[in-house]
Amino acid sequence: MLRLSNFAAMSAAIALAGCTNVSQLQVANVSDTHGSTATQTPISLDAFFTAYDLATLEMSPETKAYRGIRDEDYGNWNDPSDEAAAREYALLQSSAAKMRAQYDVEQMEPEDALSYRLFEKTAERSALLYPFREYGFLFDHRRGAHTGIPAFLINIHRITEPQHAIAYIERIAGIGPQLDILISESRDRADQGVMPPDWVYPYVVADLEALIAAGDDNAVLEDFAAKVAGLNAGEGSALDLNDDAARAWNDHALPAYKRLLSEMKRQQAIAPTDDGIWRLANGEAYYAALLQSYTTTDLTADEIHNIGLREVDRIHDEMRAIMKQVGFDGSLQDFFQFTRTDDRFFYSTRDAYLADAQAKLDAMEAKLPEYFGRLPKAPMIIKPVEAFREKSAGKAFYQSPAADGSRPGTYYVNLYRLRDMSKNELEALAYHEGFPGHHLQRALQTELGDLPAFRRFGGFTAYTEGWGLYTEELGKDMGFYQDPYSDFGRLGMELWRACRLVVDTGIHSKRWTREEAIAYLAQNTPNPQGDVVKAIERYITTPGQATAYMIGKLKIMELRALAMQELGDDFDWRGFHDTVLLSGPVPLDILEENVKSWIQERKAD
Repeated sequence: MLRLSNFAAMSAAIALAGCTNVSQLQVANVSDTHGSTATQTPISLDAFFTAYDLATLEMSPETKAYRGIRDEDYGNWNDPSDEAAAREYALLQSSAAKMRAQYDVEQMEPEDALSYRLFEKTAERSALLYPFREYGFLFDHRRGAHTGIPAFLINIHRITEPQHAIAYIERIAGIGPQLDILISESRDRADQGVMPPDWVYPYVVADLEALIAAGDDNAVLEDFAAKVAGLNAGEGSALDLNDDAARAWNDHALPAYKRLLSEMKRQQAIAPTDDGIWRLANGEAYYAALLQSYTTTDLTADEIHNIGLREVDRIHDEMRAIMKQVGFDGSLQDFFQFTRTDDRFFYSTRDAYLADAQAKLDAMEAKLPEYFGRLPKAPMIIKPVEAFREKSAGKAFYQSPAADGSRPGTYYVNLYRLRDMSKNELEALAYHEGFPGHHLQRALQTELGDLPAFRRFGGFTAYTEGWGLYTEELGKDMGFYQDPYSDFGRLGMELWRACRLVVDTGIHSKRWTREEAIAYLAQNTPNPQGDVVKAIERYITTPGQATAYMIGKLKIMELRALAMQELGDDFDWRGFHDTVLLSGPVPLDILEENVKSWIQERKAD
């Protein structure tokens, strides 16, 4: 627990420092018995991390909103400039340096020592990627402010009182300056050759044209009107607010979106045809840094590629066993074609898909206490991806609950094209995104109130996505996947992640083209063509991220097998899972340390 005296001292110091540097804020006065200052000693590590968190929050109004904090910044956007990125980087690095100088990790209790090490690793990862901060694509077919801004307003900006509506209008008005900074940065990067391949731009242009053509019927103004209607502010007040929102959109947001459209069309005319980031200056080093950051390992691109090939062969063999079980006569590729085209494997309505997914999650939730000692308090809902982004969004994703309980965890499922959403995969997908996957893990993480904020709200991709993939197979251990075709769907999703190791490294290290990567997935997975194309296009514009899933899952499975072997009948599912989860996200080497320590503790009992 943080002592009030430390909290007050740190808050005052942060205010004086403008919340941009905590390098001089790491000591608290200690008075002698006569009331004069005798010495200065480091504040508690909890207070140190609280100070850092407060400083970072003051830099990020959007993070405040995600956490449910609605204060004087509620109408503001983050500063998207490179100068702001430099300030955030300097804050993290100076804080980590001061932490190393003032605290002795060898003298700490285990939980504090873990926080120390994780903060250090967070700073190291930031330093690894900082030289490449201008290598990312600011606008592509999946991500960027052009769709991120509407998604934020619709899903994060809550309106429960009139002032929140005014803040929403302020954010609409702020879209113009926000986009203009990003347009300028995107233009500068493009002129240096840092831009996505040419096939990306038709997606972005189409999204922008649709948003512009919607006029006052666009998704943002519709969302605002619906939220204001829920205020019961009175007809006149609601009309005034809606008029102000429309004026802010038309005077500030809409012209900026038109400027962005013009810039995207300019870039489309000069965009490269090569797909991998090997084409960028220092692209090989950039990709190596991304792999190290996402997987939290030192695995090279070649090593990851070969792990993928090995896992693809293993999963293919398990699929052939299911072919035999269901009596299918033909090759594995014939079975793929059958499962990706036969009508029995697809839904005809969105409601039917959602109902079946909810039923699977309800059954899973009832069984969780047998396998988990601690369960989250936050509820979860299933929600279709909104129309304004469903054409380009991924098949499914998860959004964490607000820390204050004001927003549930949300499992988004993309039902734009039902033929891309196989019944066979429904069960594994629900477990991955919901229970016992991302919702269980990330809601628990958010609820770890005794841990520093950077641990409650931060993450390591190999851990988080490795956990999601691990829970797909865990569902089988728990007795689910009774339909062999559903079990085949589970294997299909695991195969998908194994193939990612092959195609991601193929594209960005071995110089595969988009078409070569598409052909590999189409030949080696049961997924429909639309799924295959969308996936490869994701891996091209988000290099390295997709490798984290399988690398993380393999490590968790390796550690579980070790625990089972070492403990025998004393192995405890709930103890193992709590050991993995209740530290919050950690790099894979620290996860291994935690599990091995738990094994030794169990042996000593």
